[in-house]
Amino acid sequence: MDPDSVKSTLSTLAFGNVMAAAARDYQKEVLSKDKAQTSSSVNVDFDLDELMDDPELEKLHADRIAALKKETEKRQELKKHGHGEYREITEGDFLGEVTGSEKVICHFYHREFYRCKIMDKHLKSLAPRHFDTKFVKLDAENAPFFVTKLGIKTLPCVILFRKGIATDRLVGFQDLGGKDDFSTKTLETYLLKKGIIKENKPDDDDDERDYDNGRRAVRSSAHSDSDSD
Repeated sequence: MDPDSVKSTLSTLAFGNVMAAAARDYQKEVLSKDKAQTSSSVNVDFDLDELMDDPELEKLHADRIAALKKETEKRQELKKHGHGEYREITEGDFLGEVTGSEKVICHFYHREFYRCKIMDKHLKSLAPRHFDTKFVKLDAENAPFFVTKLGIKTLPCVILFRKGIATDRLVGFQDLGGKDDFSTKTLETYLLKKGIIKENKPDDDDDERDYDNGRRAVRSSAHSDSDSD
């Protein structure tokens, strides 16, 4: 046999032996992993069975269910009082609305004022995200008694009420940067500092796109409304 041919054959056989050995090692490794995973799965099932019989765990579960039920009932009750949306009220409704909830934000506005429309857009965006606070608006032209009583001279004027008492007010946009293109986030931060709304939890519904598009969308919409009047 040709020496080169012998060398080639031996080389092929050696390569084949190496591949066969590698295949065996790989098979052992796979079987070992499968066995470990099976063992782990059994242990997990066993631990879960033990936990399900744990009185402390059952109590935690029951407490969580009770808390969720209480929160749902609270939201339903708040919704009955007009929370969760930005609503128009009348002068006749005013006292009942601001005394009927612990925290109320009331926007005194004029239908034809461009800046009042800007404020409308932002408050409408915030109302569903801050369910504990009631958001309402009142046409200043149709509420002369309360406009005089509250000393309202400049619009938009947003008055913050706690237990029926006016605790603070936001007049125009001076505290929001003094410009028309302030963001919803800017207004939200202002209201948070005043304590009239509370900060949402990380898992609460908080659509950041409203903030990102706030300046452009609010201004565009307000202009559109103005043109159509």
